[in-house]
Amino acid sequence: MSAESAPRGEAPEAEGRLPVLADVAQLAGVSQQTVSRVVRGSPSVARRTRERVEAAIAELGYRPNIAARTLVTRRSHRIGVVAADTSLYGAATTLAGIQEAARAEGYAVSLVMLPDLSAAGISTALEELRAQYVDGAIAVVPQDAAQDAVRAADAAFPCVLAPGLDGAGVPDAYWAEVAAAREATHHLLDLGHPTVHHVAGPPDWAESRARATGWRTALVERLRVVPRPVRGDWSAQSGYTAVGDLPLEEVSALFVGNDQMAAGVLRALADRGRRVPDEVSVVGFDDVPEARFYFPPLTTVHQDFTEIGWRCVRVLLGRLHDRVVEPGPVTSTLVVRSSTAPPPAQRVAGRPGDQALRG
Repeated sequence: MSAESAPRGEAPEAEGRLPVLADVAQLAGVSQQTVSRVVRGSPSVARRTRERVEAAIAELGYRPNIAARTLVTRRSHRIGVVAADTSLYGAATTLAGIQEAARAEGYAVSLVMLPDLSAAGISTALEELRAQYVDGAIAVVPQDAAQDAVRAADAAFPCVLAPGLDGAGVPDAYWAEVAAAREATHHLLDLGHPTVHHVAGPPDWAESRARATGWRTALVERLRVVPRPVRGDWSAQSGYTAVGDLPLEEVSALFVGNDQMAAGVLRALADRGRRVPDEVSVVGFDDVPEARFYFPPLTTVHQDFTEIGWRCVRVLLGRLHDRVVEPGPVTSTLVVRSSTAPPPAQRVAGRPGDQALRG
């Protein structure tokens, strides 16, 4: 006899067993079919009846039998997530958004960390999720090769790529990053800097290309010289090293691909005797929580990575339920702090404070 069909009798806690659907039905004074409809979120249950059932569920601490429900509905109400690197602020916060959104929709999350970004590694991760009977998966693997492997994998369930750049999953995220980088570069040009140098992220990341595209677009629009970008790997160490590859005697403004590299840039400039923002203005990207505590506080682009996680869940659930999902535009905010100012030749009294310019 299954747990869900256990006979009525003593209260479950008196019998030393977990509450089952029949216990909820008995306490609420309704049929088991009604309880099942409430658990599934069916709209066909009257409000007062639903409230009575929900109160009984809360009182008993009832949890649906997922295994039994999976056999009947062929849905596990579980989302798989493949993640490559959660040390970066954007990836970690996106994962938090995915978990938050999944819980709100009644889904559990199975996470597989992926040290190997090869096609074989991706295939192994998806097989591991398939063995857990997930309904679909979200892959937080921004590198091009890993994304190609996800698309090519013979997965038996829908898979959405996060953050959905280059047309995958949530396609307008790419253009949102282009627009945000363009605005950040225009901010520096508007302060009077003749051009803006760029410390870019790795070339095989769509985010890196998007931010470089926005930077370059702004310079071309204003008919300014486009300097050769230098590259880092998103780490503070790589930002520190990148400064050594810049012609510092020509640099009055820097747009840095992320805030972690910007931390290294700020330290390298200080070690080389270049004052920020008196001699060099610096803008970052991501608005990590520590950015306002950098020295000086960092002007940067704020992105809502939690919302990106929610968007990915909405897109995946739309595919699972054959719905067209329009998640809406990705927004960004340029947060102006003390790391940017006019160049020395055009310096005026005062310095930008902490203000937000809506992107």
